[in-house]
Amino acid sequence: MGRLKVGENKCSFTLDNKPFFYLADTIWSAFTNVTMEEWRYYLKTRKAQGFTVLQINTLPQWDRCMTDVGVYPFATEDGQKMDFSRWEKDYYDRARQMCRMAKEEGFQLALVVLWLNYVPGTWGSRMTDINVMPEEMVEEYTEKVVREFEEFEPIYVVSGDTDFDTEEAVRYYEKALSVLCEKSPDSLKTMHIKRGYDYIPEQFAKRLDFFMFQSGHNVDGQDMAWILPERFRKKYPGKPVINAEPCYEQMGYSRKKYGRFEARDIRKAAWSSLLSGACAGVTYGAHGIWNWKKTGCLANPILGEGFDEPQSWENAIQFPGAWDYGMIPRMFEMYGIDKLLPCNELLEEADSEIRMAEGNGIYLIYLPYNTKLCIRKELKHYVCQALDLSKKRVASLDMEIRDGVTLTEMHPFLEDVLLILREK
Repeated sequence: MGRLKVGENKCSFTLDNKPFFYLADTIWSAFTNVTMEEWRYYLKTRKAQGFTVLQINTLPQWDRCMTDVGVYPFATEDGQKMDFSRWEKDYYDRARQMCRMAKEEGFQLALVVLWLNYVPGTWGSRMTDINVMPEEMVEEYTEKVVREFEEFEPIYVVSGDTDFDTEEAVRYYEKALSVLCEKSPDSLKTMHIKRGYDYIPEQFAKRLDFFMFQSGHNVDGQDMAWILPERFRKKYPGKPVINAEPCYEQMGYSRKKYGRFEARDIRKAAWSSLLSGACAGVTYGAHGIWNWKKTGCLANPILGEGFDEPQSWENAIQFPGAWDYGMIPRMFEMYGIDKLLPCNELLEEADSEIRMAEGNGIYLIYLPYNTKLCIRKELKHYVCQALDLSKKRVASLDMEIRDGVTLTEMHPFLEDVLLILREK
């Protein structure tokens, strides 16, 4: 297996000269929380579900669940505060073995170098500064990451959940990115940024290979799933874009607001992003997997924004939304789609929640609720199918062509659908 590359269309990826859909699972806490036996089961399950990428934090995730594994990259007495002067070799030996197992199962790795709580001047380090990394260590640590993991040809995610609102934060990430560019010139590099954020400093943007955004877990801000890719396409054209943290399945709403995101919510986030310019892929998250919840383990005293309690990882790995996401790359492959161009301008008087894009001569429309549509184009030689995204049923729909427009009828399903319009 070769190294992942940006495709010639500048909108998607290729692997071994074939289209590659970035379908990632979020498992930030893998290296600290998951036993080898659990890891084997996890890899087999996610492979069967269709995932292609694993997003992992190289340092302990600040809001992970507590663990009984007991391995850390630096010496620690309580599993929280680390002594950055004392490396722990066993941690990296074990992490490399986990990476090796993942690669053998066919996964690409997206490894985060510096999550925001390790960097001063970010919103996370203002919440807790217990493990802010000394600035003189940033280059040394980044070199260590490349030295330990380069053999696996990973994607390097320079930042985690960060903002760039202070000179301090920019300076830290500049040091890390510069090392990555020097020590691993052929790898793909990107940055994971905070919810609703669309600012990448110019000095970073020109050296990144693709962009990540986060529509996130705020129930009142789910329109970010289509607003942010539209902004990124305008501000930073010519590179792939991915929603790297949409709402996670069964995650409690952020800031402990009552309620949880269900399979329908995460489907909406995925399709809204894909059809609005972020067509290179999408990331899934299950509450209980990203933070690796184990029954009987103590709660983490550092909670980040705060979310309602997760289910155990054994339950979370079988949440239905994982299968919904796994269907997406299979659909792209079936229809020969490796690039989608948003075309909501073709929808007459449609709500902004309805998203439309074209790829390979096929029109895809995400319809969260049932309604008739008027498309400002005569699709005379097209047929229309409605894919019930909940029950995986397909219905053929009639269309009426008149006066320069195409009218679709109501579909027979009760939940969200994907309309697929293609030539006969």
